[in-house]
Amino acid sequence: MKQPIKPNQEAARLEALREYNILDTPSEQAYDDFTSLASYICQVPIALISLVDAERQWFKSKIGLEANQTARNISFCGYTILSDQTLVVKDALCDKRFCDNPLVTSAPSIRFYAGAPLITPAGYVIGSLCVIDQKPRDLSDSQKLALEALGRQVVTQLELRRISSNLANALDKIKQIEGLVPICSYCKGVRNDQGYWSTVEKFIQQHSDVEFTHGVCDGCIRQHFPDVAEVLLELPEDE
Repeated sequence: MKQPIKPNQEAARLEALREYNILDTPSEQAYDDFTSLASYICQVPIALISLVDAERQWFKSKIGLEANQTARNISFCGYTILSDQTLVVKDALCDKRFCDNPLVTSAPSIRFYAGAPLITPAGYVIGSLCVIDQKPRDLSDSQKLALEALGRQVVTQLELRRISSNLANALDKIKQIEGLVPICSYCKGVRNDQGYWSTVEKFIQQHSDVEFTHGVCDGCIRQHFPDVAEVLLELPEDE
């Protein structure tokens, strides 16, 4: 079963998903709370936080379903990520996109599906918060709004996780740098952990994302390039 994709966005979308480092992680209460609320508010037996990878949809949280993932080419969420609007399928057997889908014709026998897209701050749809029933139905306006609000909170939780991880990595780098740095008293070279000497720039670049540009300070211009200094620094002739 071939699903449509947005080829001009797919690589960037997958990169955005992987930046969260969330795939194949254990279940977490923070995410399970969202699926529990979605199931309760929408009055359905199944609720999922589905993240759509290149070839699969993986469930960070699930209520009422045993599977941890399914192939992307049979997923309902593969259609949800094509838009920033909630996808509602009232009766999958009456929808030509899904009527012969194995998730419809066999277990879990999906008939109703509603998926709120999980949209990153950069605008990429990486998955959905979806609710599923085994009988045809619809969402009320208030249920749909609540599902969308919960979806936004899932993304907020993912962002907090990403930012926290980045801060932890930054702190680790700072701790490496803030220790005693072995530096040569004469040339100011720095000895690395392997015992080799290199420049200060290389040492800092190895332990951070800092990039360097080079120039010459006023004092060094005066000392090493006095003729240039008279012009650039407008030095008095008696200096």
